[in-house]
Amino acid sequence: MDAYYKPANLERIPELIGLAPKAADSFLKFENDVYQASNVVPLKTKELIAVAVAHVTGCPYCIDNHVRKYRKLGGTREEIVEAVLVAASTRAGAVLSHATHALIAYERSGGLPENASSPVESEASTAQKGGEPECLC
Repeated sequence: MDAYYKPANLERIPELIGLAPKAADSFLKFENDVYQASNVVPLKTKELIAVAVAHVTGCPYCIDNHVRKYRKLGGTREEIVEAVLVAASTRAGAVLSHATHALIAYERSGGLPENASSPVESEASTAQKGGEPECLC
């Protein structure tokens, strides 16, 4: 079986650009502005962020591309692994935080099971106490 992701697939990007030139031009200008025109965040840091995000999105092309660029800027394997672990931890924390919505949806769809204690506090009751719900990520 052939691999689904092949580096040769990227050779078709000009074809994609030709099929939607205006949108492609907008995207490429945006990408250039993010990486080149704005210098508030150093390029090396931007590439490390891109490596971490590429792992969250699961794009092997982006992983390859941004790791290569990051390495050329002096990035290390240890930094990459730590950034990827931060991304994984943040993603896992977001999943856990969003699970509160599953509890609320369950409660709204028919109440609590007999063995359950008090329901999860609503956002309104949390706000009445003067606090915001905390995010675990």
